Amino acid sequence: MSGEDRRPPGGEPRNDERGATRPASGDEVTTDSDVEAAIRENHPALISYITAGDPSLEETKAYVEALDRGGADLIELGLPFSEPIAEGPTIQAAINRALDAGTTPRGFFELVDELETEAPLLVMTYYNMILQYGNTEAPRASEEASGARRERSEGLDDANGEAVSGQRPRAKPDVRPFVERAAETGLSGIIVPDLPAEEADPLREACDDHGLDLVFIVAPTTEGDRLETIMSQVSGFAYVQARLGTTGARADVSSATHRSLARLSEYDVPKAVGFGVSEGDHAAEIIEAGADGVIVGSALVDIIAEHSAAGSGTESQNIAQHGADGNTPAAADLEAKARELKRGARRGAGAEDAPEPEHQ
Repeated sequence: MSGEDRRPPGGEPRNDERGATRPASGDEVTTDSDVEAAIRENHPALISYITAGDPSLEETKAYVEALDRGGADLIELGLPFSEPIAEGPTIQAAINRALDAGTTPRGFFELVDELETEAPLLVMTYYNMILQYGNTEAPRASEEASGARRERSEGLDDANGEAVSGQRPRAKPDVRPFVERAAETGLSGIIVPDLPAEEADPLREACDDHGLDLVFIVAPTTEGDRLETIMSQVSGFAYVQARLGTTGARADVSSATHRSLARLSEYDVPKAVGFGVSEGDHAAEIIEAGADGVIVGSALVDIIAEHSAAGSGTESQNIAQHGADGNTPAAADLEAKARELKRGARRGAGAEDAPEPEHQ
């Protein structure tokens, strides 16, 4: 978790627990963070992302299990929110499919409750969803996010919790109910793309109290005091944005990735690179450049979307294409993709002849 200073020697620590050090890869891991331990023990790590509820929560369960078997060392689950500003078209479409399928925070947490994976799980969502969760706000947020989108701008956008004309009064926004529920279901960390590090103290403190990591995204342009602030708040790993812009599979690795990893090399928190990673060769290049892990989302979401589209025909057509169990090919393809990416990452670390991942 976060009670450690991850800045280079000479920087002011964030709290009294100074000077924590981390062993090199392959040495004994002495962290109490499940997220950090998963990266260091399985170095180089594969971190996968899919959107919960795309196309249904039942199928998400099968997909998460497939990624776990394929060698994912951490699995991010997107909790759909109606304004995913950091996402590109692929994940935005997945979020829309999940919302149209009626995915709610309550259903999301029930899914996580049912999952039994070797890989620790993290939730990725937006700050208003966290603020508005709890008491009567949990169903309200989910209603607005899933169906009544016409109310969206009147509801979740009102992050200050003030009553708006024509709306029922609401409780003061509080991050703790969300964090408590996340910890209760066994989640190990939270990623919030739109949370400024300067405003993160309430969530940071709640995560510390409940043993969750809080992961921050570091953009290619982040440097100076702002970088210091982010790195003083981060725990688990630093999410290194491979390029400017939104998520989405790309054909190559941006040169910005190499510069970012060089800039962050002084910090002893693990670094994992996302945004655009889609192939084993990308994973190999990124690990070779100094990352501790790679994060893959859109390439996996594309697989789910392709199978969902193929399964939208008649029942007889779907059985002909996919068999009576419908989505088995999607799970198999996800597992195969995870294996390809994990092999690529290991190749980048110089372990080209390494055996298949142990998550069988």
